[in-house]
Amino acid sequence: MALLEITVISLGTAGSGLSAWIAGLESLLEESCLPFRLNDMGTIVEGSADELFAIARKLHEYCFVEGVARVYTVMKIDDRRDKSVAIGDKVASVEARKAVKPDK
Repeated sequence: MALLEITVISLGTAGSGLSAWIAGLESLLEESCLPFRLNDMGTIVEGSADELFAIARKLHEYCFVEGVARVYTVMKIDDRRDKSVAIGDKVASVEARKAVKPDK
């Protein structure tokens, strides 16, 4: 499995708020049945590379379908093939290392 971090920004809309657009994007993610987690700067999605590229395209196109003339999308994909990864694994690994105090 791989992880996608994606931020989709509709440009040229009447206001500066994005929460209404993000709510629409989250609806598409719920329909996809892929695990995802919204954060303050974007959304993390878990799936195969093929699934992630497909949902990224769908999320990017959403704003155009809703009448926006310009969309700015930023995405990062971490695709590990040597072990299984899931949302939250990286944070848990860092937290576990912080909990272990080295002997002095």
